[in-house]
Amino acid sequence: MTRIVSKKLRDSARGQSCTLRLTGCGFDDGTVVLAHIPCGQRGTGMKGPDVIACFACENCHSVLDGRRRGELTEGDLIRALAETQLIWFREGLLTVKGAA
Repeated sequence: MTRIVSKKLRDSARGQSCTLRLTGCGFDDGTVVLAHIPCGQRGTGMKGPDVIACFACENCHSVLDGRRRGELTEGDLIRALAETQLIWFREGLLTVKGAA
């Protein structure tokens, strides 16, 4: 798997609202960070690429990482990933060659 690490993407979570929005979500409570979505690469200290991530508050990030119990579906992950990536496109942090 390609390792993509971006300080700009990680820093972009600061001041954002949670895009995961699970039960108990803090939404924009000041705890939002870039949370990596599991995509095959697992283990202590191992994270997926920064582009496979979403903005998550402390509550939602804890559910995603398994530190807290909660309901999480693949649909939640896909929606949060899409919303996060669309924010990055709008802010110019992600681009697609040839896209208008």
